[in-house]
Amino acid sequence: QVQLVESGGGLVQPGGSLRLSCEAFGFELRYHHIGWFRRAPGKVHEAVACSSNKDDKSYYSESVKGRFTIARDNAKNTMFLQMNALKPDDTADYYCADATLGLRSDGEGGYYVEGCSPNLGPRFGSWGQGTHVTVSS
Repeated sequence: QVQLVESGGGLVQPGGSLRLSCEAFGFELRYHHIGWFRRAPGKVHEAVACSSNKDDKSYYSESVKGRFTIARDNAKNTMFLQMNALKPDDTADYYCADATLGLRSDGEGGYYVEGCSPNLGPRFGSWGQGTHVTVSS
C-alpha cells in the first residue's frame, strides 16, 4: 500500500526552527519528484517546496525562500523540510506528496522549476494526515 506519513510538527516561537519528516511506504522516493505543501486556516493548499529526483533542481515559494530547505534521504526512504526563522504566517497543516514539477527554460539550455503540484488520485490517494505547525509566542 502506497502511503506517506508526515511527522515533526509542533508549537514553536517566532524565529525558531522545526524539521518535518515524511516517510514513504510502498514505493521508493528515489524515483519520484517530491514536495511539501501546506494549508493555513481558511486557505487552500499551497506548494511550499518541491524537489526533483533527477538533479539538484528545487522550487520554493516566495514566502519561504531562504528559510526552508527540502531534502531527501533515499536510504531511509524519507524526505524532510527544514524550517528556519519561522513566522506566525507559517502556521498551517503541512503535507508531503509525490509531485509534478512545472519546468521552464532558463534561456541558456537549462531549466528551472517554477512550481509544482501534488499527484493525488488512484495511486497516491488523497492528502495524508499531515503534521500541524503553530508559530506563536
